[in-house]
Amino acid sequence: MSEIYLELLRNGNFLKCTAIDAATGEEAIAIGPLNDPEGVKRLAVQKLKNKLAGRKLPPKPGITV
Repeated sequence: MSEIYLELLRNGNFLKCTAIDAATGEEAIAIGPLNDPEGVKRLAVQKLKNKLAGRKLPPKPGITV
């Protein structure tokens, strides 16, 4: 996996974290409580990893309609 950029934005009592993969430009967003920024960061990074892992799966055999 390449570098991951994190963007944190505060909105009231909530924190929005955007995780961006430097190589592909794919991004994932997580929103959580302001008092747990590390948890929100972890969630955004894990969502991005899951998203990127899903892209690498080979196509399913059969007919796609």
